[in-house]
Amino acid sequence: MAVHPVSAEVIHQVEESLDEDEKEMMLFLCRDVSENLAPPNLRELLDSLSERGQLSVATLAELLYRVRRFDLLKRVLKTDKAAVEAHLRRNPHLVSDYRVLMMEIGENLDKSDVSSLVFLTRDYTGRGKVTKDKSFLDLVIELEKLNLIASDQLSLLEKCLKNIHRIDLKTKIQKYMQSGQGAASNYMNSLQASLPNLSIREPSYSSRFQNGRSKEHRFVEHLGIQRKPVKTSIQESGAFLPPHIYEESYRMQSKPLGICLIIDCIGNDTEYLQETFTSLGYYVQPFLFPSAYDIPQILNRFVHLRQHRDYDSFICVIVSRGASQKIMGVDLAHSGLTFDCVKRMFMGDMCPFLIGKPKLFFIQNYEVIGSQSKDSSLEVDGPAIRNWDSKALCRGPSMIHQEADFFWSLCTADVSQLEQPSSSPSLYLQNLSQQLQQERKCSLVDLHVNLMDKVYAWNSRASPKEKYYLSLQHTLRKKLILST
Repeated sequence: MAVHPVSAEVIHQVEESLDEDEKEMMLFLCRDVSENLAPPNLRELLDSLSERGQLSVATLAELLYRVRRFDLLKRVLKTDKAAVEAHLRRNPHLVSDYRVLMMEIGENLDKSDVSSLVFLTRDYTGRGKVTKDKSFLDLVIELEKLNLIASDQLSLLEKCLKNIHRIDLKTKIQKYMQSGQGAASNYMNSLQASLPNLSIREPSYSSRFQNGRSKEHRFVEHLGIQRKPVKTSIQESGAFLPPHIYEESYRMQSKPLGICLIIDCIGNDTEYLQETFTSLGYYVQPFLFPSAYDIPQILNRFVHLRQHRDYDSFICVIVSRGASQKIMGVDLAHSGLTFDCVKRMFMGDMCPFLIGKPKLFFIQNYEVIGSQSKDSSLEVDGPAIRNWDSKALCRGPSMIHQEADFFWSLCTADVSQLEQPSSSPSLYLQNLSQQLQQERKCSLVDLHVNLMDKVYAWNSRASPKEKYYLSLQHTLRKKLILST
């Protein structure tokens, strides 16, 4: 990306397109380069930085990249995420890794977490200094002013995160400090800034808390990550570790790698899926056209298989008609089996032979979507599991939290796709199969985000009844590559 000054028109376009939370994040990210400035708002700050020669198209692109506005990269700056990442790998950064780390921690805290942190720091900030409605970034700024937090001074924040049982975020800080970033602020980052856990979801399903404030989903024009997750939180974000930091991976050496259970109630996908997972080194067990009564019986058989002790992972693929959060098999009148029930069956207390091993679920559920549009949205989720034992992810297999090591990929599509004269295989599963064969050395999280890109591209030109709605939840604690 060439270095060019930023026009007032571009600054105006960007500022006008950002919401208040995004503006707050940008102001926070720029604090290290705006020490002598006191602009009243983001537009004035960007304009001042531009006048001082500190803001170029490249650095503005970096800021938009940090707040995940990939749509503005494309629409306003005529570039894309991949180009920004390439630029950041080769050039110094405007934003320090410390600033990005604080922003990411804030994004992974919900309102109650922020309230607890504000309370815990009252002994240091003074009562009433930081009001209850302030965001996490407001708290960080106040602690910085009191010299209680800095790029190389994060022990107080670690202690507070431990006290609210957010060991995942405490671990993220520790990895940042271990990498040597806390000892210097040279901004020569190698893309250590993590990106969010991403879901393509319906806006009506839920809203999120960012920096302690409720915020609705926004529509995003482009979605994609190509980097490795570093944090060991319950839902992970993509990131890239420097070469000198050891990155732990799941053991994937057993032969076979594990059992791949395929439950196909439709009959369009089993053949190519069986070929794909066999080629990856799995022992595939397909079940075609089971009833709603059969499905839990099949799952229960595989929950208690002692062979899991000798294998390194487990995969379950389910293709079925269903309702929201349920699968129904071939019995449309049946009440169905809930997704929560399926997850519960394979948790550590129910399936001890898979404790500490990745358990992967790929589900294509066809349901009546309804007339209301379910346009795909970008969502940054907080942890999927709350109030878990703070030591659970740091001990041996017997101490691992029962909900750890799950990868849950769920795709829903309108059931009318199955009512065509010749229904076709699932676009989601077809693309998943292709990527698993072509990108064997890619981490599963990164691979799935690339899959989301393809689903999004399809949705952008498909009719409402032809769209696919894809989401990812996972509790993976390590890097996972489905290859021996």
